[in-house]
Amino acid sequence: MRCPFCQFPDNRVLESRSAESGHSVRRRRECLRCGRRFTTYERIEFVPVVVLKKSGERESFDRSKLLQGIVTACEKTGVPHAQLEAVVDEIEAELQQRSAREVSSNEIGELVLKHLQNLNEVAYIRFASVHRQFKGIRDFVETLDHLQNTGDFSAERLSSEKLNPGELTSATHSNAVPDAVTELPAHSSPTHPGLNEPESTASMSHLS
Repeated sequence: MRCPFCQFPDNRVLESRSAESGHSVRRRRECLRCGRRFTTYERIEFVPVVVLKKSGERESFDRSKLLQGIVTACEKTGVPHAQLEAVVDEIEAELQQRSAREVSSNEIGELVLKHLQNLNEVAYIRFASVHRQFKGIRDFVETLDHLQNTGDFSAERLSSEKLNPGELTSATHSNAVPDAVTELPAHSSPTHPGLNEPESTASMSHLS
């Protein structure tokens, strides 16, 4: 760190304290040659993460879009919003720690599923049905089998969440579902009331 007055490279720190609500450290320094004092701020550098969509387009990672998609998947499941925020925080932190600054939309979707699998089975199936573009009931059954085989699934819990495996349909097979996870449409149907799916649609365009 060079002195802004004489450009001498050596100085000593007189005082350090937190600044900007804990987002930076303020240091008061003294030049070892001219004796003049100056202040520096140290901040964590966040390098933008670029999302590569299946269409080939690129856009900056947007945590608000990711959070909205997870919120929609967890609608009416009783999962606290604070837990959903924590999931997004963990995913964002993992992306920041990677050496590669570009990540595919598919990778982000799989990271979401990894967290939802341990958080809530219903939310996991909802998100997976869109992210993996389920075509019919076979895809739902295979996903349920996977949850059972991994030991993170219980029929009793699924039943309590009002998601009956026998009533799963291919409601997500729609032209409105693009390349990957871009939105989480409502899966409820008059003939399948047991689904208890979200009634709203959340845009997640950066994950497609």
